[in-house]
Amino acid sequence: MPHFVYRITKYDPADRNDHGHYVGVEQPTSDHGPVEEAYLRAVDAFASAAGIDRLAIREPQIAGAARFGLEAASEGDGLGGLFPSGLSGFHDGAEISLLVGLELVRAMLRGDGVWCRLEVEDRFAVHVGWDQYVYVSSDKPCENALESTRALGLFPERLQASPYEADLGEPGVQRPANEDFWARLRWLIASRQAVLLEEGYVDNASRWHRVMGNTLDAVRAGLAPRARLTVWPDLSADVDAVLAALSVEGLVEVVWEDESGAITSAVVDETDHRALAAHVTGARAAAVLPLDAGLRRPLFTAVLPDSDGVLRARWRTEQTPSDRDWAFLKKLRRGQIVTGVVTVIADFGVTFVDIGGFTAMINIPELSWRHFDHPSDVVAVGQEIAAEVLDVDMVRERVPLSLKALQADPMPLFIQQVGQVVTGVVTRLVPFGAFVRVEEREDGLEGLVHSAELSEEPVTDPEDVIQIGDHLPVKILDVDPTRRRITLSRLQALAHPGA
Repeated sequence: MPHFVYRITKYDPADRNDHGHYVGVEQPTSDHGPVEEAYLRAVDAFASAAGIDRLAIREPQIAGAARFGLEAASEGDGLGGLFPSGLSGFHDGAEISLLVGLELVRAMLRGDGVWCRLEVEDRFAVHVGWDQYVYVSSDKPCENALESTRALGLFPERLQASPYEADLGEPGVQRPANEDFWARLRWLIASRQAVLLEEGYVDNASRWHRVMGNTLDAVRAGLAPRARLTVWPDLSADVDAVLAALSVEGLVEVVWEDESGAITSAVVDETDHRALAAHVTGARAAAVLPLDAGLRRPLFTAVLPDSDGVLRARWRTEQTPSDRDWAFLKKLRRGQIVTGVVTVIADFGVTFVDIGGFTAMINIPELSWRHFDHPSDVVAVGQEIAAEVLDVDMVRERVPLSLKALQADPMPLFIQQVGQVVTGVVTRLVPFGAFVRVEEREDGLEGLVHSAELSEEPVTDPEDVIQIGDHLPVKILDVDPTRRRITLSRLQALAHPGA
């Protein structure tokens, strides 16, 4: 932020008590007259001294359940005539003229319902606070503006910082609505048919979109710049059940789609249920969303970046488990070695591993190069392991791991033994031959002796020639590391000199 920060007030410092509280006659509301004009002229003087003729709107908001200011909100929240209808143009990052900026300061002084920060990055800022306190920050000392402000009958004071500097949201990385976000949303729609998208274009105001595969691109194109996006499960077609489930007490947000396809929301409590039912009668679909942050569980959230892909919006969304997973996954890379703890060995064979709060998985083929009957032969629940990241799927939020990638593949060693005779143990008999373990260990590699290679005589049933557990001399005919196959011959081993 700029180094020179001033608080501008109409309150004479001489009228403060020993605790620094103002005890004079000035009221904490706008006079809609000469004092208000003095504030605007003071801001204009500072802007002129700093060479500022355009400002950027930051973190805009309009009147909501909790409202800024002491006066009643005006119709249109004080934006009448400044922007097109529907708040178009009043969004984070919008550039406005100094003249429009001064009118926004007027609306904020009056507590009309609108509020925002007005800034030029690293150069200038105007913040309107409670009780007619205005904070101006500049990268220049603006001595002439200070004199002008005093001449207007206002009182400027130098501060270290504006109390309204942006300090937004939880620590951590905000998820951008980039191509990964839209790909995940499209994948989610494919599995659910539709989702509900909340577009928070200013604080305390949202537009709702019921998004399907054939409407996603159109909805995306119409979103306000830097909007906060929240993805919810789709509305329910059983509207009666939704209304019947309304809480007896407390505030909730009800969202419904009317017969024309328009989506509306309302914050209601138990006193509004009857009136709400009348509004929702005939609706296609509806949903109830808790207002309690602990119960409000969207699927995932994001903030729109600018057209160049850079996320410049400073406001944040309330992170969901999916958002936290995204923040973790963006730090992973294919080929990275991670450590984790085995949490579940599923009946279908997949092993799940906790790697720092995210659940990754190891499919059966990636557990070991060697044969095993069940994953529990290789790992155990609670065991800490190291594994290699095979892929990072940001769309499905999946991370497959490989345990065997950190182990030496024993098969290439056998390539050097092609043509040699070894003795192995028969482990399995199949209609077309026998499997023989050719390593002296319980999980040793196995090769196949085809029935035609068991004996000089035709073999109808391998059990007529050998039994499981027999020690069998075999010749290694071929080793295929790609297909994981070792081809053996008993017949050629017996014909081999010294066999």
